[in-house]
This record gives sequence, structure tokens and C-alpha cells, in this order.
Amino acid sequence: MALTMLNELLIEDPSPPMLLYQVSKTAQLDTLNYQSCFMQGIFAHFPEILFIHRTYNPRDKVLYTFLVDGPQVQLESHLARAVYFAIPAKEDAEGLAQMFQVFKKFNPAWERVCTILVDPHFLPLPTLAMEFPAAEVLPSAFHICKFLQGKFYQLSLEQPVERALLTSLQSTMCSATAGNLRKLYTLLSNCIPPAQLPELHSHWLLNDRIWLAHRWRSRSESSRYFQDLEVTTRVLSQFFGTTSSVEQGMTSLLRYMQQNSRDKASFSLGLSPQNNYVPSYVTPESPKVEQLVEARIQHSLNAICTGPAAQLCLGELAVVQKSVHLIGSGSEKVNIQILEDTHRVQPQPPASCSCYFNQAFHLPCRHILAMLSTRCQVLQPDMLPAQWTAGCAASLDNILSSKWSETLDKHLAVALLTQEVGQLLQHCNQEEFERRYSTLRELADGWIGPYEQVQL
Repeated sequence: MALTMLNELLIEDPSPPMLLYQVSKTAQLDTLNYQSCFMQGIFAHFPEILFIHRTYNPRDKVLYTFLVDGPQVQLESHLARAVYFAIPAKEDAEGLAQMFQVFKKFNPAWERVCTILVDPHFLPLPTLAMEFPAAEVLPSAFHICKFLQGKFYQLSLEQPVERALLTSLQSTMCSATAGNLRKLYTLLSNCIPPAQLPELHSHWLLNDRIWLAHRWRSRSESSRYFQDLEVTTRVLSQFFGTTSSVEQGMTSLLRYMQQNSRDKASFSLGLSPQNNYVPSYVTPESPKVEQLVEARIQHSLNAICTGPAAQLCLGELAVVQKSVHLIGSGSEKVNIQILEDTHRVQPQPPASCSCYFNQAFHLPCRHILAMLSTRCQVLQPDMLPAQWTAGCAASLDNILSSKWSETLDKHLAVALLTQEVGQLLQHCNQEEFERRYSTLRELADGWIGPYEQVQL
């Protein structure tokens, strides 16, 4: 089965790639090394910095994706920086050494690799150092960011503290100066219980060598860099990390790469004009299962909700399609990320979310619909407040079909802002409270004027 699927893939490729694989006695894929001619050319042009990402499969197989990195790399498509795919037989010293040796055999430019960026928990560092003796191996800023982000959710912190940490993390990653890193380190020390602080490995933030490899980017370039890697790793997880069939996952991933080969002409092997750069969000073709799930969700929305409510939710569902990332889940809460917008979903009926749409309308938002799509579920009547179910909310049709009330919109915005400011003032030490309060005092006086004392 594996031989048939992979050979069919080779026939479809107009320029035959380098594909080495080994099948076990059970006719399952044991090892794989893949590189197209285009991927080989990209690496030969940008070999200085190599980024390695691992994607785990339910069958305990690991996909190693090699990507080029660095100031010169300006490829305007996700996965365009991927230059090599490999699945070792085992993730031990022998299996990884064989994988790296095959990579080097087909890529003479490997001798020009100066820096290798890896997950900070990449254990076989001695093997990597032995195979690339002239390269410096460093933890990548992206993997550190994802690790800290996941830890913030796992620690079940109070929502204002969690939000403050996530905001500071995002800001620091986009401007990784020594001062910003020190501020984030101090914030972690103040907000995280001492017993749990070692789990975060906050000392990484003080290792300046790690951040020198990332600091050359501007704020906008850093934001785009993290976003591109987020989408790239999500695509890898969607194809390889969610199916127990390694053969099916790799065939789908490589076919997706082939289907997007028409974008090769737009790849620039030099510096792209950064001012005119607009990232094109490439998303994978929908498997038939996903199309069926989305169709069922649409049907359930139309069947359960009133007309206006269904229209609002279908608009949210359009955003969900191909842009969802399930960060982590538990028995009570699910963390949903759509591109850079992260919110917390409470799946128990009636489902709720921390986003503005759900708080304002109490309707299934894009994050709740993303959760349903990821779990291959549909909307159930008990997930919807009674006033929005079909036949019970006819009196609201005129409200939703007319223009949105600007007064009500401002009222909701002010109410949410007031609540947020109140929480920020309540959950801080005395020194921080005085600083925030004085800033708020200055803003109020500057907006309305000191001649009219505003009660805060």
C-alpha cells in the first residue's frame, strides 16, 4: 500500500524528486527521505541557517521538516522554506545519524550551514553536533514562544494574568531586545508561583545568543515570521499529525506541495521589496471529511438557529475554514487560535467564548465553530441560548436585519473596557497599581480636561 501510494505520487511529479523510503515487514512505511528539485535549489541558495521542526504522528512516527531561515530568505508562501522531509526509523542516535547523512549526501551545500535552530527540548544534540561539526546549534525563538504559550495555558492562571503574560510574550517576540526580554523574565518571576516557575525555563530569555539569531528582524518582519511558521507547522500537523496512517499523511502532504508548485514562479531567490510584501495565506486543500463536517455544521446552524442568527454564524464559519489551530484541550476548556487571535472556549452547553462576538450576541462564534469542526461535531440545540433557537426569537429578526445600533455598540465596548481596566487594577502589586492609576488619571484629564474632575 505504501509503495503504491508513493509511486503514484512520483508519477504525478513533473520533475522527479529524490525519494528514499523503506517499508517494514508489516508493509508500513518505516523510513522516508524526500526532497524535490526545487527544494534542493532553495537550500543550495540559502544554506547558512537551517530550521528543524518535528511533527509527531499517532503511530509514534516523527516527521522532520528542514526549513531555511535567515535575513536573505523572503519566500512569499507558506512551506516555501521547507527544503527536506524525513521520517527516521527510530528517533535515536543511529536513526537520526542516518537521516542527517542522507540529507548531506544529496545536499553538498550542507558544509555551509552556520547555524541550526531547533526545539529547545531536542534531545539528540550530540548527534546533530557530530554530523554538523561547524554549525552552532541554538534553540529557536519560535519554539520557545510556542513552549511558553502552551505553559501559560496549562498553568490555569487567572485570566487577567494569563492575558498579560500572552500580550507581553507576543510583544517581546516581535521586538526581542535585551530590555524587553528582561521585562518578560521579571514578569514571569512575579506572576508565576515559585514552585511552577522552573517548568517555564525562563533562563532562555536571558541567553542573548539565542536572540541574536532573531533580532535582525523588524517588528513587522517578526510578526510575519511567527505567523508564517504558525501556519506552516499547522499544515504539517493537519496532514501528518492527525492521521494514524503515516503513508496517507505523507501522501496528502506531498500532494499538497505538488498542487501548490504553480506558486514557484512567484518565489524570489533574492531580497523581496519588504514595503510591498503582502503575505498570501496558503491553506491546504480540504479533505472530503472536513468538507462533510463543514456541510453538516452549516445544516445544523440553519436547522437550529433563526435566519439572522444563522447568517451571523455562517459568516463566522467562513473565517474558520482552513484557519483554525487547536492549541490545547482539556475536559472543561479548549484553547482555540485563529491565526494570531487566541480565545478560550467553554464547550459545555450553552457553549461560550471569551471573544467579542460571543459576548455581544451569545451566538456560536468562529472559535466555537472551529472547536466543532476540529472534533467533527455539529451544533446541538443545548449549545444555543433559548432566545436564538428557531421559532423562539422571531421578535429579534428586525433588530438583526436593521443597522447595528451605534449607541449599543459603544455601550458594549465601554462595558468590556471598564471591566478589563478594573481587572488590571485589581490584580497587581501596589507599585504597579500606582503607575497604572496615574496613567489612567492622565488619560482621563487629557481627554475630558482637568477642569472637570472625572471619577475613576
